[in-house]
Amino acid sequence: MNIFQKIFESIKGKQNETYEQIQELGTYRSYFGSFGFDIYASDDVRTCIRALSEHTSKANPRCSDDRIERILQYRPNRFMNGKDFLAKTRNILEVKNTAFIFINRDNKGKAFEFYPVPYQTFEAVECKGRLYIQFQFNSGVFNNLVVPWEDLAVLRKDYIWSDIAGESNKPLLGTLDVIETMDQGLQNAVKSTANLRGILKSTKGMIKPEDLKAQKDQFVKDYMNISNAGGIASLDATQEFKEIALKPTTASAEEQKEYRERVYRYFGVNEKIIKSEYSESEYDAFYESRIEPFLVALSLELTYKIFTAREIVYDNTIFYESNRLQFASAKTKISMVQLVDRGLMTPNEYRAIFNLPAYEGGDEFVLRLDTAKTGDTTNGTEDEEGEKDV
Repeated sequence: MNIFQKIFESIKGKQNETYEQIQELGTYRSYFGSFGFDIYASDDVRTCIRALSEHTSKANPRCSDDRIERILQYRPNRFMNGKDFLAKTRNILEVKNTAFIFINRDNKGKAFEFYPVPYQTFEAVECKGRLYIQFQFNSGVFNNLVVPWEDLAVLRKDYIWSDIAGESNKPLLGTLDVIETMDQGLQNAVKSTANLRGILKSTKGMIKPEDLKAQKDQFVKDYMNISNAGGIASLDATQEFKEIALKPTTASAEEQKEYRERVYRYFGVNEKIIKSEYSESEYDAFYESRIEPFLVALSLELTYKIFTAREIVYDNTIFYESNRLQFASAKTKISMVQLVDRGLMTPNEYRAIFNLPAYEGGDEFVLRLDTAKTGDTTNGTEDEEGEKDV
């Protein structure tokens, strides 16, 4: 058995059932494929998605079930650690606009593995009143893989017409096509101006066509090939060469920048985020608009698909958090020491902001003596009595 087939071994029996394609209320389709070419082949798209996935992957899972938290943190599946798991899930979501995470369960129904499904296309099907997703892959490992909806955590972007999936990235293709055309135009311009072009004229009064062609071919062979590194040509008195200066038109720097910024806006990033030149406030805005919504959706979906309704009532939840304070300025970090002596943050939590190790006893809250509750004079009374005894 292939190692990838072992991941889905727990649902092997589902592959032999007969399934019917479903018809949704909001759309007439239940088959979802990639539109056009692979947008991930574009360097501009990959730059944007890399920024999103790298910042997303720094989040940490928190769960009331320590076993689930350890799995998500260190080894969600046999191929990935927690950081890779988040990065791949985010990558799939941005490219496909719909990401599926297969939740592998043991014979007791307990989740023990989480695997982002690298599908090519998928189809929503049903059998005996239950919803399933049938995946197709590029590899030959599976022709069709059918997974119950209950075993899939689903994340979607541009979620409007379908109840199952988000819309495609079709609106981006026109912009990418223009960028590709501009890049090819620039390449062709460089190639065309790098070669010697012109008219070779013979001063002889009458010359046979075959002799004229022979002169031209000999000139090209001797001087217009890559072996002529010197770039110098010599002619006798019977020949004259007139160079033709080519001035190919290419897109201006402003036009190229505008189209690349259209890609940035589509993915909700900007050049400062991509180059890591953001300020504290700029990163806060980026986190709240592009990272936090993904973490909220992932937290809600995993909570619902892992725990039962009764377990959720008793506060069994999963949520992802990211330490945004790591990107705060030194001035902001230092000013937060006030949160420690007011009991809002432990000393070890404060040390973590500076990437300092924890110390024993640092997980206990401390409180300044001048921050007692109103009317609480216990400390003052004890001090006064102590002074009188002395």
